[in-house]
Amino acid sequence: MQKSNKSIAGYHLLMILSSVDGEFAPEEGMLVQQYLADEFPFRMNLDNELEVLALLQPEEWKDHFEFHARCFYDDSTEEERINFAKFAKSLIKADHKVTNEEHIFYMLLKNLWHIA
Repeated sequence: MQKSNKSIAGYHLLMILSSVDGEFAPEEGMLVQQYLADEFPFRMNLDNELEVLALLQPEEWKDHFEFHARCFYDDSTEEERINFAKFAKSLIKADHKVTNEEHIFYMLLKNLWHIA
């Protein structure tokens, strides 16, 4: 898999976080749109990224998530990682329920980035 830049990696992380519970809630979609607007002020075609994500099987999510967490880590500051983790937490809480799967992936992100 080819290394992703921070913004693309963040998109992959958020899409997986919003999908691990088996449901992509509209509230989660709004937050992903907010992330895209903040990270890509110019129009960006993410069709290829969405296709990669759509073709992933649930058993592949963890490896894909870890890969993109490392890509994000490599291109970010500690402050950016902390802010992203806070944003990711708001994403998994957006539908007013946090599933075990969402919690596992969120904690995986924090552990990979050494965030307490």
